[in-house]
Amino acid sequence: MIPLVHDLSGETILVFGGGPVGARKARRFAREARTVVVSPEFADRDFGDAELVRAAPGPDDVAGWFDRFSPALAVAATNDSAVNDAIVESARERGVLVNRADRSGEREAGSVVVPATVDDGAVSVAITTGGSSPALSKYLRERIEAELDGAGAMAELTADLRAELKDADHSPAERRDAIRAVVRDPSVWKALRSADTNPRREAARVITDTMRGDS
Repeated sequence: MIPLVHDLSGETILVFGGGPVGARKARRFAREARTVVVSPEFADRDFGDAELVRAAPGPDDVAGWFDRFSPALAVAATNDSAVNDAIVESARERGVLVNRADRSGEREAGSVVVPATVDDGAVSVAITTGGSSPALSKYLRERIEAELDGAGAMAELTADLRAELKDADHSPAERRDAIRAVVRDPSVWKALRSADTNPRREAARVITDTMRGDS
């Protein structure tokens, strides 16, 4: 499998299954896209901003739900393998991406794995074992979370600095070296993670030193 980042804004995600797996998938997708969950029951679980539709579609009913919502991606998270088979078949017939939650390892053509993610502002890190070990994905995500602290702020800062350096007519090589120095400087990271120091001032110092050839 090849990891890709897919913009699902403006699309519909159709989740079949109201159990804990369906709820987790719905919370994740509902942050960015219209998400509809179809299930005969939902218990007392958090589905985020997803729309909940109480229904118990059988294998022969699945195609109708695809026609009704025209999803960009479908999630098969029911406890009925025949229904999940029908979801995969309907998705494949329509060229729709599908995430099957009741299997790991081998995947049907067109299937996707929803990775464990760590987010900090505009920065996201995705971790996947191809569905073979969700526990390992979770463990690695927890280890990375602390390392990513401040990355979103760094992305915003360096985007502004790149624009400013370009407006100042610095060459592409100078801009690249300056931004690379900022990203790698511990004092800038420390400033981003603390309210005691101005990160822009630290970044300006690093850029000045780099332009002078002091680093």
